[in-house]
Amino acid sequence: MPTLTPTINPAASTLSPDTIARLGSVSILTSLDETSLHYLDGATELHLAAETVLVRQGETARFFWILLSGSLRMANNSSDGHESMIYTMHEGTAFGEVPLLANIPSAMTVSAAADCSILQLDEEHFWSLMTHCPRVREAILGNMAMRLAKMQAVTFQQEKMASLGTLAAGLMHELNNPGSAAQRAASRLRDNVLRMHALTAKFTKTDMKHEQKQCMFALQERALSASLPAPLNSIEQADAEDALTTWMDEAHVEDAWKLASTLVSIGLTEQDLEVARDSFPSEMFSDTLNWLEALVSSMQLVGIVEESISRVTDLVHAVKSYAYEGIGEKQTIDLNASIHATLVILSHKFREKQIKLEKSFAPNLACLQTKCQGVNQIWTNLLDNAIDAVPQSGTIGIRTWSETINTSAHAEPRTFLCAMFRDNGPGIPPELQSRIFDPFFTTKPVGVGTGLGLGIVFRIVEQCGGTIRFTSSPGETEFVVHLPVTNS
Repeated sequence: MPTLTPTINPAASTLSPDTIARLGSVSILTSLDETSLHYLDGATELHLAAETVLVRQGETARFFWILLSGSLRMANNSSDGHESMIYTMHEGTAFGEVPLLANIPSAMTVSAAADCSILQLDEEHFWSLMTHCPRVREAILGNMAMRLAKMQAVTFQQEKMASLGTLAAGLMHELNNPGSAAQRAASRLRDNVLRMHALTAKFTKTDMKHEQKQCMFALQERALSASLPAPLNSIEQADAEDALTTWMDEAHVEDAWKLASTLVSIGLTEQDLEVARDSFPSEMFSDTLNWLEALVSSMQLVGIVEESISRVTDLVHAVKSYAYEGIGEKQTIDLNASIHATLVILSHKFREKQIKLEKSFAPNLACLQTKCQGVNQIWTNLLDNAIDAVPQSGTIGIRTWSETINTSAHAEPRTFLCAMFRDNGPGIPPELQSRIFDPFFTTKPVGVGTGLGLGIVFRIVEQCGGTIRFTSSPGETEFVVHLPVTNS
């Protein structure tokens, strides 16, 4: 949208008969007679040419406006400069009460979609109208509540999508890793199948003795055993592979160095292979070990494919849970699963800073039953702040539990689900601690993080009927969220 110099021209300091006639169609003023309309005397009538900006997003405008004719465009600008059209406002609409009453900057850019006339009231005239006209006051407050609710719903969804957009590169990396692993495993599986086919063809041309068949069957049983030995540490693994490679070289086993790692992984030693060697001539013994390695390797590769697919599935479920949580009326939320989904979404950030994650999730927690939207954004904001705060190779701790609390002497005890987030960052400066829950307050530069302020988190928790508190000192910051299990 082009930025033009506003052509705003005061037309009258008192109401003209034509203006009074137009005001009769304004819904919030229908309770006023012609005499009462003179509470608006002193207001300024503005004429805006098409594309003229009345107020920009983020500006403080201490006015209340009534659109007399024409139409206005309401738009929102994201941190990357992208403008999104929200809706069009038509004549007879009153607006501007939210920044006035909530004492916040304008949440949208308002510009003329077509030539229009607007009645502008300054703070003095606005409060005079609110004071002397109770029914108008009720209508204005009703409009404010409705607009705040819509603004909050739009903000939640925009911030959620912005968060996913910010994390998209990390998610693609997360999906690429298991996808590439599965592709490599599938390629090696094909090679193994061809190797086993060639070796099996050689065996069919050999007159195998019963003892040899039993030995191969025993080796196969060992390879497919469900109770495999415990993994060795790096030094033990290297020593075992070296010893087995040396033994197989002496036994004239082809590609001994390629087979050693796989055979050691199922616990085979030189002593085990010594027994098997007695059953086969030299060349057939080499083919037998190569066939065994191909079988074991294939089973391991199947495990990699399964694990990779499981990882992709977990990521898809996490993104779906994150994107759709909060859509609809009453919802059931598994607290641990909700936090886990957020951790999956943010996992690339943990790896980038080599952050140590300490988790303690209480088992068998009741599920949240709530109409509250944006629960997962609580975890996103708290974790994203913690990740930014901790140093390289820092530590973040998460714990969940439930508490039964007497909230009133005359009420039944209520069960709350609790989540704690602790980091070993530098802490929140004492002079800022009283402001961190203020609306739109942030210490981050524009475009850094998810864009969710702790003020929005505070309102989400409050909407859920819960509480959030924190303690902070150099080297440790801890946030604790309490959410009631049931909140209608």
